[in-house]
Amino acid sequence: MPNTDWPCDERPRERLLAHGAGSLSDAELLAIFLRTGTPGMPVMALARHLTENFGGLRGLMTASRRQFCDVKGLGTAKYAQVQAAMEMARRVMDEPLRQGDPLRSPEDTRRFLCSRLGTYPHEVFSGLFLDNRHRVIQYRELFRGTIDGAAVYPREVVRQALEFNAAAVIFAHNHPSGVAEPSQADISLTRRLKEALGLVDIRVLDHMVVGHGEVISLAERGLM
Repeated sequence: MPNTDWPCDERPRERLLAHGAGSLSDAELLAIFLRTGTPGMPVMALARHLTENFGGLRGLMTASRRQFCDVKGLGTAKYAQVQAAMEMARRVMDEPLRQGDPLRSPEDTRRFLCSRLGTYPHEVFSGLFLDNRHRVIQYRELFRGTIDGAAVYPREVVRQALEFNAAAVIFAHNHPSGVAEPSQADISLTRRLKEALGLVDIRVLDHMVVGHGEVISLAERGLM
């Protein structure tokens, strides 16, 4: 049944306008985004099929270009739309930091890092370089690796921190498995970086591990 033939209270767009986006299911939100279905598959059926096939919105939004475009009814144009939507969401969450507001709490940092690292299918090690008032000077993705880990070189980290004239730094990396629990290697690396940066009077405030919807702070765990 075409979208326009549905009862008004069953149309996702009308329901969103009447009751808010929070009242819609994942499939209904996706149907609004897709706008049209494919021959023989109305848009709601397509949206349900996609959320089931990819294991939810997260799986769909983080799928590779090949995985996304291999699905009948999708293509490079819709893949570009998804990537643009995700980047807009990241920038909205990043805006207070880009305006130079200080990081006032671990929760500020968690929200920022989830928006930057939470959707990568591979491991990324990054740094938030801060001034002496804990305002963000620069966020930089420093190293990328496979799902098994990223090689991190303390000398390069020190060079970047000095280049930005940072007084402090917060490190973060994601676990693509979704489990944010820090490993012994994460703890050892943090201590090596803290020692290296301490030689040039730059403080390491924290190292955060980002999973799927969860961020664990090594500082809060007393592991630094």
